[in-house]
Amino acid sequence: MLDGGVKLSLYIGPVIPIPAPKEVIDEVESVTVQTGSGETQGGFEITFRLSRRSMLHTLFLLTGGATIPIVRVVIVATIRGRSEVLMDGVMTNHEVRDSGTGETSLVVKGKDLSVVMDYFQFDGIPYPAMPPVLRALVILAKYAALGVIPMTIPSVVEDIPIPIESIPRHQGTDYAYLKMLAYEVGYVFYLDPGPIPGTSRAYWGPEIRVGAPQPALNLDLDAPHRNVESMSFSFDKERKELPIVWIQEQYSKAPLGIPIPDVTPWSPPLGLIPPLPTKLTNLNEEAKLKPWVALMRGLAYASQHSDSVFGQGSLDVARYGHVLKSRGLVGVRGAGEAFDGLYYVSSVSSTIKRGEFKQSFTLARNGLLSTVPKVPT
Repeated sequence: MLDGGVKLSLYIGPVIPIPAPKEVIDEVESVTVQTGSGETQGGFEITFRLSRRSMLHTLFLLTGGATIPIVRVVIVATIRGRSEVLMDGVMTNHEVRDSGTGETSLVVKGKDLSVVMDYFQFDGIPYPAMPPVLRALVILAKYAALGVIPMTIPSVVEDIPIPIESIPRHQGTDYAYLKMLAYEVGYVFYLDPGPIPGTSRAYWGPEIRVGAPQPALNLDLDAPHRNVESMSFSFDKERKELPIVWIQEQYSKAPLGIPIPDVTPWSPPLGLIPPLPTKLTNLNEEAKLKPWVALMRGLAYASQHSDSVFGQGSLDVARYGHVLKSRGLVGVRGAGEAFDGLYYVSSVSSTIKRGEFKQSFTLARNGLLSTVPKVPT
């Protein structure tokens, strides 16, 4: 499937996916991949034309049985010689649709590999003297056979439980427990496909809004330089919240309220003029926690409720020249002084059809006006 140098590749198979034959690629009608920031699970949907003699009956319909527990699907887009892994996941369900005109389609849906971590309960496994980051590494190690590469960041202050006082124990599935561990220290957990087919990066750490930005999204420039189809912005100052973490003084047990700013080393301001908070939020449940744990949760809450400027739009990948990725920064030019500058890409939905590759996206940042004089092109 080619359009302006864009090529689609599929890898399908149990546990270790292999390149799909040309006959399967030729039957693809559309591919949709969705990724988002925070703890959002990625998902995909592939629609195939289905004939009576199609080999898709063997690849998908028969593999839905109990003999093969999971069917991995890796979706790769190659543009201008550079390959981007859009999704590395497993099929969760499929359905056959009849249009009523004699044409039949097979629709395959799935999620990223985090769904495999949600299959089985592992309640009660002990983790003596292990801080949350070490527990996360131990859990992720069992998924190395699926190409999962751990990327974990220790919290600012590690809470190491003393075995004679308490021994942490696993609760629920691996996915649920990893998310709970991340929440306890104000972090996020998600899987990011790639960088090569068959591998995924399991990120456990703070939501980072720093790094090299992606090529700029250009609006209202001369026709040869405009690379987005549509884009709009909104400013919502009521979204801004100031959390107050309550902790107990060690000796008097008196409650102390600490306002938490939304600026952290891993989430610096992207807008020069942020709005004043319109709401004070008391985080009362954190009062029973250790002070440093409560402060980490407060920082995470402040970061999650700091955005007030939002953008949404769509682009043609062949014209943009790159695959826009979520959970990263991107520059915006030509939107006006108030909205130009760097943004965090909150979510991206990629749609590939015969002859086209388009993406819709949402952006966010904390205030108006750019913090940088110019953005990379």
